[in-house]
Amino acid sequence: MSILSISSPSSSSALFPNVSFSSKSSSFLTPPLQIATPSLAAGIGVMATKLGMMSFFEPTGKVVPVTVVGFKEGNIVTQVKTQATDGYDAVQIGYRRVRDRKLTKPEMGHLQKAGSIPLRHLQEFRLQDVQGFEPNQKLSFDELFNEGDIVDVSGTTIGKGFQGGIKRHNFKRGQMTHGSKSHRALGSIGAGTTPGRVYKGKKMPGRMGGTKTKIRKLKIVKIDKELNVVMIKGALPGKPGNLLRIAPAKIVGKNIPKS
Repeated sequence: MSILSISSPSSSSALFPNVSFSSKSSSFLTPPLQIATPSLAAGIGVMATKLGMMSFFEPTGKVVPVTVVGFKEGNIVTQVKTQATDGYDAVQIGYRRVRDRKLTKPEMGHLQKAGSIPLRHLQEFRLQDVQGFEPNQKLSFDELFNEGDIVDVSGTTIGKGFQGGIKRHNFKRGQMTHGSKSHRALGSIGAGTTPGRVYKGKKMPGRMGGTKTKIRKLKIVKIDKELNVVMIKGALPGKPGNLLRIAPAKIVGKNIPKS
């Protein structure tokens, strides 16, 4: 008997318990594919510019090291992506106004379609729901965040160039006296005959810094609307003038399910 000729749903379930059958058709239905969804943001965020660090005195007299973050013209919604048009829900944001000649024609066309001004940086936030967002909508930091909120800040670290093992990986140096000839040298990097090679991922001298990193769960200490700056506790990636991405912190059990 052919599988396609089975017509009884009850007998079909007994023979093939893991396969779903249709009572209207003689052919069986294949199970749907389980597509892993990408990581979603905890909420909409903004882009900002690092200005520097300072000490902030709380009302109790406690000194808190903070990074001052400013905002240039931008944080404008340039595109709203939906499941129907792009396959996922996201909001694209532009930041830092530039001259028209600084952008390519495709970039200018993309921004003109949204009715936006020329913007240097474009980033998107994948969200569960994009209702309430529309192109050319201006986002304000003080409307999205409050003092005391916990945020994740992403940016590019300061490039250090080619560095040795001591600076790059905090290795210890050898003796400087007693006839030692191994001071800051790396030392052994593996066995000889077996395996006869250097394992991948071995910590060695190389390019240090200049990579994208995220510092999680930082507290917003103060929001100054008059100066249009924000003070965030701790150090943030990069030099003053560096581009930062500020988003609500992902906290398991609060805005991320435990399972």
